[in-house]
Amino acid sequence: MPTILITGANRGLGVAFARQYAAAGWRVLGTVRDPMKGRAASDAGAEVYVADVADAASIARLKGALAGVEIDILLNNAGTYGERQTLGAIDGEEFLRVMRVNALGPLLMAEAFAGQMGGRKLIAAVSSMMGSIADNTSGGSYAYRASKAALDMVMVTLARDLAAKGITTVALSPGWVKTDMGGANAPLEPAQAVAGMCAVLDGVTVADSGSFIHWDGSRVPW
Repeated sequence: MPTILITGANRGLGVAFARQYAAAGWRVLGTVRDPMKGRAASDAGAEVYVADVADAASIARLKGALAGVEIDILLNNAGTYGERQTLGAIDGEEFLRVMRVNALGPLLMAEAFAGQMGGRKLIAAVSSMMGSIADNTSGGSYAYRASKAALDMVMVTLARDLAAKGITTVALSPGWVKTDMGGANAPLEPAQAVAGMCAVLDGVTVADSGSFIHWDGSRVPW
């Protein structure tokens, strides 16, 4: 049975990923930051572990709990949008918090679990079109945009550094999805976006390592 480790599995895309991989017969390991909010991940078919990806000590505890577990896919899904990102009212500490969760967290997870990757040997991260410098035509959202651009660079750099281990890395763009972050006006349902991203991950090869791929399979400009 293949195994996937999904961060931020308690809501939105994370729950949808857990549900679809569990239905496909995978062993699903899901992390939640708040143990009181793990029910959704459990109901979706995940084995629930408490971990905060912005906290290196928390990741170390998760690694200890999963010692000896071979992981086919590490899916860095946990993320935050952040507040106070308008020019003229930037909150520096909030900016750094968003960077820690969205960019540093996936890097620390990859560093912790690269030695346990087997089978598919795939590390993926849910990024955003808002992390594309080429696609930025509207401005604003400084912390979120910067953190996702940094995440994309992390994934490309991991592709280079982990190539010798046979590990493939990709950044995913889920599109505009009806989640707590995306809002009710988004055109995509979580299940639809996740089904597309699962299909992308199913078709990824070593040649795709370091790519930024939209949920429909198209490539996203950097």
